Amino acid sequence: MKSIDLFVKNWGTKHTMIPIEKHDIDALETELTAFLPDSYKYLISTYGLVHTPNVLTKIVDLNVEISDVQDFLSLDDVASLSKLYEMSGMPKGHILFASDCKGNMFCFKLAECEHKQVDVSVWFYNHGLCTIEKVSDSFSDWLEQFNKLEEC
Repeated sequence: MKSIDLFVKNWGTKHTMIPIEKHDIDALETELTAFLPDSYKYLISTYGLVHTPNVLTKIVDLNVEISDVQDFLSLDDVASLSKLYEMSGMPKGHILFASDCKGNMFCFKLAECEHKQVDVSVWFYNHGLCTIEKVSDSFSDWLEQFNKLEEC
């Protein structure tokens, strides 16, 4: 979980983060009929909804080809936006958890969340192109790519 702690230290805006209660996370998992990865649950239960406006600035400054993450979704938005985006063209079977500055979404595949796991792949949904692509083999590795930007 070191990469998660470092991500929040490097990028999080402290004033907006309130840890999310375990029972609220459990209720979301019940609603989704899925198990969210432990790494993601660690982030939101320890730190809350991380807002990272400086990631985009760093990506632009370094001219790096990765999609920025700006906001982690509230638990209500995880459930409702996952359904809404499916209705507007996103392939079925994804759980949205964060957005970039343009309204594109980062998500987990529902099929990968059928059993409890420490970590799962992260996917990127481009709402303008209606495409979805794998951007990382794990949530922790996905956050680590942003940590590496800070080293540049």
